[in-house]
Amino acid sequence: MATRKNDTVSKQTILALRDAIELLSGKWKFCILNHLRTNGVMRFKDLQEHAKGISPKVLSKELQELEDNLLITRTVNSTKPITVSYSLTEHALESYPVLESLIEFGQKHRDKIKDK
Repeated sequence: MATRKNDTVSKQTILALRDAIELLSGKWKFCILNHLRTNGVMRFKDLQEHAKGISPKVLSKELQELEDNLLITRTVNSTKPITVSYSLTEHALESYPVLESLIEFGQKHRDKIKDK
């Protein structure tokens, strides 16, 4: 019976890891989250300027996925012309330790490869 319990825990762990990786996967999601974390509320155009190399179509898609997954909020501002701004949700704050760990690992890895 212990094996069944371990199998269930293992399956749950694998599913949770798969969900997290899928949620944050892609070239731009961490970049977007990091810019919002650093700069607070940002407009679409500002995000595009900070995330050098991202096309408007890809940025729009990534922002939509982040919004669908409750990591950012999209606010339509009643300005002339109308502007849209994005900010992190409370739920997104839970990704900070993951982001920090990945940055730290990336820096160590880069240094290790450079020293090779």
